[in-house]
Amino acid sequence: MYLCKGKLEPPQTRKDMEKKPLKRLPVGIQTFEKLITNDCLYIDKTEYIWNMIHLSNYIFLSRPRRFGKSLLVSTLQAYFEGKKELFKGLAIEQREKEWTEYPVLRFDMSLGKHMDKEQLERYLGMRLSSYETKYGITHPAVDANDRLTTLILTAYEQTGKQVVVLIDEYDAPLLDVVHEETTLPVLRNVMRNFYSPLKACDPYLRFVFLTGITKFSQLSIFSELNNLTNISMDPGFGGICGFTKEEVLTQMQDYIAALGAANEWTDEETVERLTQQYDGYHFTWPSSDIFNPFSLLNAFNLKRINNYWFASGTPTYLVEMLQKFYILPSDISRMEAMSSEFDAPTENMQSIIPLLYQSGYVTIKDCEPEADLYTLDIPNNEVRIGLMKSLLPLYVSVQSGRGMTAAAKMSLALRKEDIDGALKLLQAYLLTVPYCNHANSEGHYQQMLYIIFSLLGQFNGLDVEVRTATGRVDMVLRTPKALYLFELKLNRSAEAALQQIDLKDYASRFALDGLPVVKVGIHFDAERHTLSDWKINA
Repeated sequence: MYLCKGKLEPPQTRKDMEKKPLKRLPVGIQTFEKLITNDCLYIDKTEYIWNMIHLSNYIFLSRPRRFGKSLLVSTLQAYFEGKKELFKGLAIEQREKEWTEYPVLRFDMSLGKHMDKEQLERYLGMRLSSYETKYGITHPAVDANDRLTTLILTAYEQTGKQVVVLIDEYDAPLLDVVHEETTLPVLRNVMRNFYSPLKACDPYLRFVFLTGITKFSQLSIFSELNNLTNISMDPGFGGICGFTKEEVLTQMQDYIAALGAANEWTDEETVERLTQQYDGYHFTWPSSDIFNPFSLLNAFNLKRINNYWFASGTPTYLVEMLQKFYILPSDISRMEAMSSEFDAPTENMQSIIPLLYQSGYVTIKDCEPEADLYTLDIPNNEVRIGLMKSLLPLYVSVQSGRGMTAAAKMSLALRKEDIDGALKLLQAYLLTVPYCNHANSEGHYQQMLYIIFSLLGQFNGLDVEVRTATGRVDMVLRTPKALYLFELKLNRSAEAALQQIDLKDYASRFALDGLPVVKVGIHFDAERHTLSDWKINA
């Protein structure tokens, strides 16, 4: 099969494709050497690595979790350890002539979560002890920063080469306490002290690279590392993690065909489904579309499209921060931000936008360079469904599994344009679940309805408080065959809701959309916490 310029060309026959063995997919493999020696599929990112190490000696990269940061760190480790044989046929092989071996200190902070001060200090001590043994340090200092300083100096003295320090997920110990005003400063000080030698030891360091999700800046960790070059939004490194659309269409075509064959989809249908589910990330602007690598590889491996990335970790800290900043579920779509907001310190955030963006729950969708204004939105269906699933318990006090089942049944009804059947399913579901204490406003039911309709997945045209010339429509849902205008009333009749749609002539706002307009008035009963009745006028 040949795929180029984002378009599908006539594929090989399925029989020809089946004869060609596919390379093993690197699912769960984050070690570059293991990936290469096991002849796994590798999308060459070494051109980015060459450019990065010749840009600055101190680099910081922010990307969402499971986006390939650990593999990138491992690749850097192999490069600086001079393992030329691993890079045969890759872009960097043509650029590097010397292949100098440097002493490399690599620290993975991803397991340093959910710890108090003493546990975190012990964790750092264990990371240091293995290297101290390697370099024969038998009587280490007490404090982690002094131990790291001694380690760097000893490695330099023993090898005669400057030291490379690679730190993966530098902020992992802090993320889960980012909303805690008491715990965060304590753990932040521990990490700041640990990282402080990276500036003081500059003459003995060849290269320093940190990855993470967020940026803890100002009077915190980054005050000790003010010589870092942040490439997170640099256009030259937009595709350093994840898979670009071009890489997927040119280097993964056989896996696309295999996934399609397993599900009886054409290649075009397969690409479209993968795009809707996993594509849509942009870490700079303009930028190629970026696919979530963790989910894409799992989909190819299991021959099934599912929510792999979101299922791999529950964003508890994110839900806490959304509540702290009073962000409604519908507010997460179509956010706007100035470029300065992306670099705001995480611990002193005045807005939730930096955390949402850095964590991968919203991404850049447009930019007005003259106004320095970015538009951000949820990148794809996987994130939208996963995020709304996490927020559902805030509106109905129950685990989201039953809500997903109800949403799936409603989705089937809406595919048949049976809005009455969908609302009956919703009414039945709401009668079976306990409610939150603050379920006493139209706004609460509006957001609850927004979450549930978002869980339908395939209907992306969903908006609340849509402006018209005469007022605002509570909610608008676009399906392939119709456009639904919802007006919600708490303890007032569905007839009154429908009359408001007609009185304010909301439908005229959508006359050019080319879809039949269906008006839906809904009456929520505050005492029973469910839909009391509704009226539909096509």
